Amino acid sequence: MELISNNPLQNQMINEENVVSGASRNFIEANTKEVNLQHLKEECIIPVFSKDNESTISHYQFIQKTREVVQDLFPELDITEPAIRVSHMVKGRVPSAIGKPAKELLESEKTLYYERCAFVMELPQIRENINGNSLALTVGGVRSYNQENLYSRKSPEKFKIFIGFKNMVCTNLCISTDGLADQVRVSSVNQFADEVEKLLTGYDRETHLRRMELMSQVKLSEPQFAHFIGKLRMYQHIEKAEQDLLPMQLNDGQINTVVRNYYKDPNFKRSEDGSIDLWRLYNLFTEANKSSYIDNNFDRNVNAYELTNNLVNSLKNQSYNWFLHN
Repeated sequence: MELISNNPLQNQMINEENVVSGASRNFIEANTKEVNLQHLKEECIIPVFSKDNESTISHYQFIQKTREVVQDLFPELDITEPAIRVSHMVKGRVPSAIGKPAKELLESEKTLYYERCAFVMELPQIRENINGNSLALTVGGVRSYNQENLYSRKSPEKFKIFIGFKNMVCTNLCISTDGLADQVRVSSVNQFADEVEKLLTGYDRETHLRRMELMSQVKLSEPQFAHFIGKLRMYQHIEKAEQDLLPMQLNDGQINTVVRNYYKDPNFKRSEDGSIDLWRLYNLFTEANKSSYIDNNFDRNVNAYELTNNLVNSLKNQSYNWFLHN
């Protein structure tokens, strides 16, 4: 399969003493909290489609089935425990507690589930290095119940899944265009497993790594960076037709974060002469993207990848680019 065939597995293995078993920072930071898989399995109810009382696919099933598919495809590799972030808690109570004051509720009388859930899990024995940064192969996904019509009959449910890399310096996710399936619609766990397998076997790891390596070989001078940031500010006000040709999903607050970290980020700030290579700029984008909500985090991550590659191609080929030229 393309994911591993271009590089023999024994060449990718690293000493177990050097394997990082978990992230030290969050892969998403906006409006989320960390939970574990056991909590989702044992303490959260499962929403249903109200007109036929058919169960949705639970967050636990979503994560566990992904894990099983990854393990089946790569039985010789270890998989870390999933790092899970959730948001928008929906509280309830059992029927016997109807009318009971909230302060008197027993834990056994409370119910809850989370409207939105995202997770990542690493295959830490597969490591790559870009510009001195260690990258671990990573699989993850996101689902949001707010995208389902739970007041109707059971219908295909929506998921997003990805395979890419996590920068172990900063836990920034690096997701390529072909590494994200953002329109997965399935009616059963088995259908979902098929979609996960389809994504993993179709991912072109070598091309992804090669394009990220190219980012480290191209620089923006300080005046070019300033011009680029100015164009990012202007982007929100250009004609919609132009925006469609030049997709850019960073918001103003995230652009501010990029500028601040251009000066202050300990890992990816500018060089002494003010220049910045596009690998570091890309990581400033993905760091700023951590403030995106679960719903659009992975989409914006891919957009940062596409935007950076667009800059790389223009600078290497000396071709016109709206973000760089007058």
